[in-house]
Amino acid sequence: MNEDKERLGTAPLGKLMFELAVPTVFAQLINMLYNMVDRIYVGRIPGEGSLALAGLGVSFPIIILVSAFSALVGMGGAPQAAIHMGRKDYDGAERILGSGTVFLLILAVVLSVVFQIFKVPILMAFGASEATIPYASRYLGIYLCGTLSVQIALGLNQFITCQGFARTGMITVLIGAVLNIILDPVFIYVMGMGVAGAACATVISQTVSALWVVRFLMSKKSHLRLRKEYLRLDPGVLRPVLLLGVSPLIMQSTECLVQLTFNSGMQTFGNDYYVGAMTVIFSLSQLLFMPVQGIAQGSTPIISYCYGAGNTERVMRTFKLLLVVICCFTGVLAGAYVLFPRAFAVLFSSDPQIVDIAAYGLRIYSFGFLIFGIQMACQQTFLALGEAKISMFLALLRKVILLVPLAIILPRLGMGTDGLFYAEPISDIIAACTTGTMFYFNIGKILARVKKPEEERS
Repeated sequence: MNEDKERLGTAPLGKLMFELAVPTVFAQLINMLYNMVDRIYVGRIPGEGSLALAGLGVSFPIIILVSAFSALVGMGGAPQAAIHMGRKDYDGAERILGSGTVFLLILAVVLSVVFQIFKVPILMAFGASEATIPYASRYLGIYLCGTLSVQIALGLNQFITCQGFARTGMITVLIGAVLNIILDPVFIYVMGMGVAGAACATVISQTVSALWVVRFLMSKKSHLRLRKEYLRLDPGVLRPVLLLGVSPLIMQSTECLVQLTFNSGMQTFGNDYYVGAMTVIFSLSQLLFMPVQGIAQGSTPIISYCYGAGNTERVMRTFKLLLVVICCFTGVLAGAYVLFPRAFAVLFSSDPQIVDIAAYGLRIYSFGFLIFGIQMACQQTFLALGEAKISMFLALLRKVILLVPLAIILPRLGMGTDGLFYAEPISDIIAACTTGTMFYFNIGKILARVKKPEEERS
């Protein structure tokens, strides 16, 4: 059992990272299917597919925001728990798990109530029109009923992965995604429920995933368990978790702000077809971001554990391998988007107007993705090392400081919808260069602060 617990610090690095990254990447791809499958089916509803697709597009920022709050605890707590595990402090790691679980339950109630009350004005602010608001409101109203399941399934699954159980974490997502793929056509077409059917399928699927996560964390298979005595809000335990979790929360929730800005801009300078095309582009960007995030998350347990154990040499070896793998992936897929945009756009819509706009925009929008791997590898390593302040700045940099202002300013400089498309690659290139530079000048100082176990005993 001890050997199994310590494999994060002792197993051959390449093999270990492959074992952790592949299931995590697969899990991210599967997780992406939740909303992507909804869009594919909804976009092909006879007679109303285009409007329904645009309706889902404007509701998606709120869905992202709901999911982002799970990262506050999951991605803030899991690295902290792994660092405690590296120090052999399993009791401290379980306290983090317990307090984080209670906080997720509170978040779920608050988010569900607030968004149910204000969903219509928020959706209109996010780019809905009189034609698309019925679809957006119907979908979101049902989806919010599953907020508790979303928080538990996404937030607590990070605590499974951080123990090195990447396959179990993958199964969590696989169960829900497969069920969603099966239920979607049944509810949408067979039962004639339309967008409401897509939402019901998603809620049911997330609930099953949440039950699976809780069951595993209460079983003897898990190194960290949900224990009754630790299920309480402990400010001393939660404070470092939330400070670190703010970074991934910003990273994910600002996607909501980005989509609000882009959807509103496309409605102002274009029309519903441009909003629908932007939904297609966002979906394809997810196809790139989700696997990259999965690769990064697969390396996080190794970096955090080894940092806690004082093994700085293994930390750097993991980072270098992570950087190479991510850059290769983003380079290949982004290159395919730039060269063959129409082949990807037709996967999401059969409307020629939406496909034309999406193909044109995707070629511009994706150019900065070619070097996005630099930012992701460096930023995730900062997060795994518990560097809350740097992680928070980098999370704000790409989207809040650069992308959103550019997306507001460029269209008003006479560029119209093209200004929205160009805002993405400009911000990606600047952010990647800045992040890489910060990593180069700070990583040595961070690792120099680590005391190895033999130094602590002396």
